Amino acid sequence: MILNRQRRVRVSVRDLEKFLAQASRVLRLPPGSFTVCLVTNAEIARWNRGYRGKQGPTDVLSFPAVAKESRPTTKRKLGTPHKHRGDFPFPRSSASYLGDIAIAPAVARRNARRFERTFEEEMRILIVHGMLHLMGYDHETDTGQMDRRERRVRRRLGLA
Repeated sequence: MILNRQRRVRVSVRDLEKFLAQASRVLRLPPGSFTVCLVTNAEIARWNRGYRGKQGPTDVLSFPAVAKESRPTTKRKLGTPHKHRGDFPFPRSSASYLGDIAIAPAVARRNARRFERTFEEEMRILIVHGMLHLMGYDHETDTGQMDRRERRVRRRLGLA
């Protein structure tokens, strides 16, 4: 499911939903195992500061539903309830629910220009990246496993 909570950047949610289904099949994730929410720069900057201790907006953040014991954390233990106004990230009770992905389309648009990709490609890449984080991959602490897996998945999805 994709929710669009920003209005600054026009996004084809229908096209992203189709891609989401395709990427979920490639990664063998059950339907409904995560939610993608498109948010404002201000909202993602608050989360980036609160959960990662980093200033400013980022392009994508993942919020796993369950903490991994080996995963390093910053200000809070991942998987614990969020204390934000609004209802994102969404609490889920299903054991198959992996978590939530927040994407800032305005940052994605800027990065797409920088990396010489289309906006649509950049959004798809961010979805894949977020999905891999929810699956337990972490490029900040592993020895390249996430990067290798992401390259393989992107090739299969035509996002090389």
